[in-house]
Amino acid sequence: MPRTSPRWRLGLGATAFLVAATGLVPAPAHAEDVTDYTITVDPGARGATIDDTMYGVFFEDINRAADGGLYAELVQNRSFEYSTADNGSYTPLTSWAVSGTAQVRDDTGRLNERNRNYLALGAGSSVTNAGYNTGIRVEQGKRYDFSVWAHADAGSTLTVGLKDAAGTLATARQVAVSGGWKKYTATFTAGRTSSHGRLAVASTGAAALDMVSLFPRDTYKRQPNGLRKDLAEKIEALDPSFVRFPGGCLVNTGSMQDYSESSGWQRKRSYQWKDTIGPVEQRATNANFWGYNQSYGLGYYEYFRFSEDIGAMPLPVVPALVTGCGQNRATDDEALLQRHIQDTLDLIEFANGPATSTWGRKRAEMGHPRPFGLTHLAVGNEENLPDEFFARFRKFRAAIEAKYPDITVISNSGPDDTGAVFDRAWELNREGDVDMVDEHYYNSPQWFLQNNDRYDSYDRNGPQVFLGEYASQGNALQNALAEAAFMTGLERNADIVRLASYAPLLSNEDYVQWRPDLIWFNNHASWNSANYEVQKLFMTNVGDRVVPSTATGTPDVSGPISGAVGLSTWATSAAYDDVKVTAADGSPLLSDDFSGDASQWTHHGTGSWSVQDGAYLQSDEAAENTLVTAGDPGWHDYDLHVKATKKSGKEGFLVAFGVKDTGNHYWWNLGGWNNTQSAVEQASDGGKSTLISKAGSIETGRAYDIDIKVRGRQVTLYLDGQEWGSFTDDKPAEPFRQVVTEDAATGDLIVKVVNAQSAEARTTVDLGGAKVASRARVTTLAGEPDAVNTETNTPVTPVTSTVSGISSKFAYTFPANSVTFLRIKQG
Repeated sequence: MPRTSPRWRLGLGATAFLVAATGLVPAPAHAEDVTDYTITVDPGARGATIDDTMYGVFFEDINRAADGGLYAELVQNRSFEYSTADNGSYTPLTSWAVSGTAQVRDDTGRLNERNRNYLALGAGSSVTNAGYNTGIRVEQGKRYDFSVWAHADAGSTLTVGLKDAAGTLATARQVAVSGGWKKYTATFTAGRTSSHGRLAVASTGAAALDMVSLFPRDTYKRQPNGLRKDLAEKIEALDPSFVRFPGGCLVNTGSMQDYSESSGWQRKRSYQWKDTIGPVEQRATNANFWGYNQSYGLGYYEYFRFSEDIGAMPLPVVPALVTGCGQNRATDDEALLQRHIQDTLDLIEFANGPATSTWGRKRAEMGHPRPFGLTHLAVGNEENLPDEFFARFRKFRAAIEAKYPDITVISNSGPDDTGAVFDRAWELNREGDVDMVDEHYYNSPQWFLQNNDRYDSYDRNGPQVFLGEYASQGNALQNALAEAAFMTGLERNADIVRLASYAPLLSNEDYVQWRPDLIWFNNHASWNSANYEVQKLFMTNVGDRVVPSTATGTPDVSGPISGAVGLSTWATSAAYDDVKVTAADGSPLLSDDFSGDASQWTHHGTGSWSVQDGAYLQSDEAAENTLVTAGDPGWHDYDLHVKATKKSGKEGFLVAFGVKDTGNHYWWNLGGWNNTQSAVEQASDGGKSTLISKAGSIETGRAYDIDIKVRGRQVTLYLDGQEWGSFTDDKPAEPFRQVVTEDAATGDLIVKVVNAQSAEARTTVDLGGAKVASRARVTTLAGEPDAVNTETNTPVTPVTSTVSGISSKFAYTFPANSVTFLRIKQG
């Protein structure tokens, strides 16, 4: 993606001028493109009160967010627990190189029962750890703390060194080891800076090693077993009001059993908080849903401590014994369910109980005798089985309310913003008088521009909303602008949307499972995405109440749904036949029975397409997004007929219509999400949104008749002659949005305006007769819509200035592709 610098211009009315600035205000590429708007504020009207908890962060260990990320440990696979259960490529010596003889053992000689593996190192042998990314990062003059658990019955001397390809990074240390398992420590001072370091441990005699560790002394707040300072400080700078943790899909996937001999030492478990507290060498290991190992060095105690350090409310999520994220299994073991319910009660005691209580004592032993002050707790995450989930949720809630009535217990509405699961989940939540429902969705920028009014019609007498995960599927400025436009709607509806957090929070650039992400990093640097800058603007300028306001809209230029047609598959082999596209007047546009070749079709994606037995077959069962298209992008008002047969694989069919290009189209996804549901998805600039969905699956070997009727912006879908569903895609993607709030502490009016288009917005701002100061502070984010921040270039950066000419009615030109916050003093 191109990296561009913003173009600068001061967007003010004729009477306003720059008084002081940290930089100039960005302007659009074509200053002659201007649209006129009016914002009208009613300072006498009463808008929603905004809770102090409005915005927070969601931490999930995805993209190496914990080990190799926020958790400051520099050694990878420090206790030799990596396994094929974590990742098919892993061994117990992943990230280690051996010189001489070394063997990872799982026997009675281990350090403790929950730390199953240890390294038996032969006399005269050594092991070297490669750390994360390019290696272990050290900085000249800084100190690093080494520790290892070791035993050597006959005695041994360990020589511990830091080096890279250019030589020694710090003076080696020698540690004398004798007898049974004991912890040994040493400290290094780096002689020079390197991002390619290696930690080597050599032994003169035979020795057993475990928990080989290296931490920077300069962790966040210089805490032991601490956090990487730059990442923690970036999160702190957001001023989040809550921290949701630890997930996410890793909370409610895998086995619900514990880590014990009776369960067979399960290595693919749901995230269970008791595994993650106490001395780090006694914490269980576990596979991470996202394809690597979790050391649990960053565990529940550390999450609570970090939340407290940054002044945020802790908001843990516990498994409900119904797996989500495509696994979709409900556990029917009542004894196991009751154990998890008791674990949740114990968690509350760990957080809030006195130091004399069973679990409060464990917290105190870890260094925090005072309670953490837990007030909110979520049960479950994105379950696709709403009835099964809610039956178990009721049991959790009843037990929690009986013992801890002041705790707010949060339910959820599944993994999408609409559809059968969403509707049923909300029905159950309303009927069950739930306090708060956690919604999640990842959609295209267009969806966020179209759905600013999403919460306007929510029942004010029903459950409140926690928007626990959302993002617009990209880290460019255009994505951040769409999210900003949507956030004005969240604030306007702050009486129903009580909590909101973008997701995911962190991504190590060399271990990416999910995009977009708020903060990016490697082993030596971190940088803010454009989305981060938007979140920070909103999170540090919330206000205490909404001051009602309105704005004129942008002229609607939408026409009928138009585009070519397409066929695709996802991890599935399927055959298509008898494709017909017919105009609304009955005239044929396309007909292909594949009795000859497939010359009418263009292959854009992956996979292997060929004509076989009179059908168009995609035969690669592993390939994803195998799109082929045919027809004219200008087609509209037509009927599409396809006969489809699944041959093998995980899912079903993808039948596209309204195809402009590979990033802009609609498709009917039949048997998606591991063949559990079907949906119509809209792709806009590569990002997808779900327009309608239903549960259902596709049978292998059965031929299906698929018909899609497109009329204007209305679409009706038929499966085997029966109407499956319909939708009308006629919501405008409004690029100009605003919200006004008042800061009770300062009396400031905060005018927040998003202009997500390539034209300036020449605007009259009417403050409804409010008495205001003539000067205001303005903060602007602007640039090219495809601008993306990187380690070496940050084109999307806030610019703050002071402007004059402010009055109860004034003119202001908001730059193209911008978010602007005006803080205006009253009185």
